[in-house]
Formats: sequence, structure tokens, C-alpha cells
Amino acid sequence: MNRILKWIYQPYKWVIVMPFMVINTLVAGMICIVVGAFFSRDATNALAVIWSRLACGIVPVKVKLTGKKNCQQRHAYVVVANHQSMVDIPVIHGFMGLHIKWVMKQELRKIPVFGTACHYLGCIFIDRSRHDAAIQSIRQAKKRMSAKASVLFFAEGTRSRDGQVQPFKKGAFVFARETGLPVLPVTIKHSREVLPPDSLNLIPGPVEIIVHRPVYVLPGDAGRLEDTIEAVRTTIAGPLNG
Repeated sequence: MNRILKWIYQPYKWVIVMPFMVINTLVAGMICIVVGAFFSRDATNALAVIWSRLACGIVPVKVKLTGKKNCQQRHAYVVVANHQSMVDIPVIHGFMGLHIKWVMKQELRKIPVFGTACHYLGCIFIDRSRHDAAIQSIRQAKKRMSAKASVLFFAEGTRSRDGQVQPFKKGAFVFARETGLPVLPVTIKHSREVLPPDSLNLIPGPVEIIVHRPVYVLPGDAGRLEDTIEAVRTTIAGPLNG
């Protein structure tokens, strides 16, 4: 988007997009709380998809999904993705077609409506400062999930500030090894151009999701696990360098 169009977009962003995002989140969150309280957590997934697609539509964000054949809608995965922008959340949840449960830092639980809604959605809150406690929280949460629920990890642990894929943490891969679920590597491209980290400089644009072939984490020594982590990281980073 050129400079003139960016300037024209600003009133629309502040008058239409931002208020809509707040209202969309509040309304969807309250409905999610009611549905989650009386029905299963999988029933709330459709609400999260609607919220995500509305959020992308109002910006607008045009989402392209590549490699859809590499995942099955009713199969459970440990989804591992790079993370460059807050846009990654509605893009993945709205367009991948999986029942995704997010691994989130526990501080987000305290946000009114949003935190409670995420609880009923089945999101997993962890203490990122305590590795063992975080793994235990994920284990306990998995016991309460349905067979079709996938768990998503942003394996870098936070958003990349320079666009480069940072080193991956082990949590997702340890969890995949213990549960026997396949790791589903996912590359998210161009979300940083739509909304840079630590910024409200939102602009319309395309985002591409690239789904790679699943990878099984085999039991073995620490060296084998490290090799798997690095191989998955290389797979995810590859399309970003092209």
C-alpha cells in the first residue's frame, strides 16, 4: 500500500476497525462463555472461527492457505508456527479448519471477558517462567480435550521483532513426544506487514499460511529431540527466506 492510501486508511482504521474489534471481541467472548458453560468446549470453536473471520474481514486481511492437504480437519495435531504479529491468531484460527486450543501466558487469563472466554474455549494458560509447571499444565489440559482438539504453540515463545525465526523452545516437542501426536509445522508469511509487533500501525494486506507435512517426534535421547526441533524450525523458516 502506497503512502497516500495509507494516509486515507487511517480514519477508517480508527473510526471503524478498532471499535469493531473491541465490540467483536466482547460480544463473541460473552457468547463463548455462555456456550462453554452449558455445552462442550468444542462447541465454542465455531464462535472463535466466526470472530477470527470477522476480524480479518474488517481490516481487510486476505488469507491464502497453501498445503491444506497436509492436515485433516478431524485429526489432532501439535501445531507449531512462527509468530510475527497479533494477526497470526485470527488468521490461523479462522482459516486452518482445525479445532485449535492455544497455549497462552497465564497473565492473559486476567483480562476481563477475554480471559474467561479463552478458558471456555479450552485454551491452556501456562507460567512461562517455570518450565516444569508449564509442561504439567499442558498435560493436565490435554486430558480434558476431545480427540479432535489440536494444541497450538508459537514455539519461539514470543513475537519475532525482526522478522527472523528465533530459536524454538522444547515444550511443543516434548508434549508431542509424550502424547504421540504429530507436529504440524506451519509458516505464517506477511502478517508482520499487516500489523508490526508492538505497534498499532494496522494496514490491509495479504497473509499466507503454509502447512507442511506432519512430523512425528520419536522417543530417544536429548540429541534426537534437538535434531527434530531444528529440522522443524528449518522447515518453517524456509518459505520466509524465499
